[in-house]
Amino acid sequence: MGDAAVTEFWRADSAAARAALVDEILASQTSVEELLALFQAGPMYDADVPTGEQLRQRINAEGTEYPYMLYVPEDYDPNQSYPLEFVLHGGVGRPRTDAEESFWQRSYERVAQPGRIIVIPFAWAEAYWWQDSQSENIPAILNELKATYNVDENRVTMTGISDGGTGAYFFAFKQPTQWAAFLPYIGHPGVLRSKQSGGGYRLYFENLMNKPLYIVNGENDRLYPAESLRSFIQILQDVDVPHTWTVIEEGGHNTSWLPDYQVVIEQFKADNPRDPLPANIQWVADRTDRYNRNHWIEINEMTEADRPSLLQVTRTGNQFEVDARGVNRFTLLLSPNAVDFELPLRVVVNGESKFDGMVEQSEETLLDYATQDLDRTMLFTAKLNVSLVD
Repeated sequence: MGDAAVTEFWRADSAAARAALVDEILASQTSVEELLALFQAGPMYDADVPTGEQLRQRINAEGTEYPYMLYVPEDYDPNQSYPLEFVLHGGVGRPRTDAEESFWQRSYERVAQPGRIIVIPFAWAEAYWWQDSQSENIPAILNELKATYNVDENRVTMTGISDGGTGAYFFAFKQPTQWAAFLPYIGHPGVLRSKQSGGGYRLYFENLMNKPLYIVNGENDRLYPAESLRSFIQILQDVDVPHTWTVIEEGGHNTSWLPDYQVVIEQFKADNPRDPLPANIQWVADRTDRYNRNHWIEINEMTEADRPSLLQVTRTGNQFEVDARGVNRFTLLLSPNAVDFELPLRVVVNGESKFDGMVEQSEETLLDYATQDLDRTMLFTAKLNVSLVD
């Protein structure tokens, strides 16, 4: 198997299409080391691809159309990797019929910057940013773009305005793996707790520890005045979540302040690339069918269905120290960029050794997670399933 097969895998138009190629790749009997090198190098990107402003749509398995605006620099060079920014708009209560060509214009004008790819997806009354449908849609759009454009996987950020800011909080709390940083403007995380607002989520601050937040609120915002977030910000400070909070003096529910802060915001993004394989990681989950993974840890079974499960893991070389509460089973995803497969691995959970031995790398595991993540910098060649029950 060679570069052409990797390119075909990468360019497949969905995770299902990539999965269909797995058997063919496995039949080539390429070693896991060779496969890893090919996937780390990535596909051969074309120069002849659409650039500029493009109105697109993604269609999910049920046939629902999700419009989005894409901007690719006119001087796009396939040999260069580009930062990518998702921008979530406000006013998600609008009807689906409002998805006209102009839905993205105001958001784009606010955040447009040279040298990056910008994506403005669309939300409406039946598909809020913080609902399951969008939690599937937005990563799927990201993977569609990775299939065509040379995206820097560790400089993918999410900016949100008003309801979009609330959406950015949602992804930070529930699905942060793909993102380097979150920038919620004039939104409020409390909306996510309200069932009437389409949420009803429990929010766990442990889930924010690895991803910095750049938060902006107006002092006189008629919807979400800065004072209404003060207790939330205090918790961020108390538990050392990396964040910057800017209060716009006399500011309302608008982004008129944005031009004055653009240089600072761009520096924040530049200073905070994603670490795809952090040595210290944690996650709290209250379900296992989704929102149960953070980078290289997964919670697979909870002790009690109505009580959240906590997993905190520190990796030092080949040793993993785990604090697990309310967890019956979990998985560690293992990358050769983080562990040495020539040596034994040891996993200690709540002070008790749960695994001490060699782990074999697997082509199947590499392809399984490459199918999901499409990420050259976060590739896993083995997984270790750990059970805490007999």
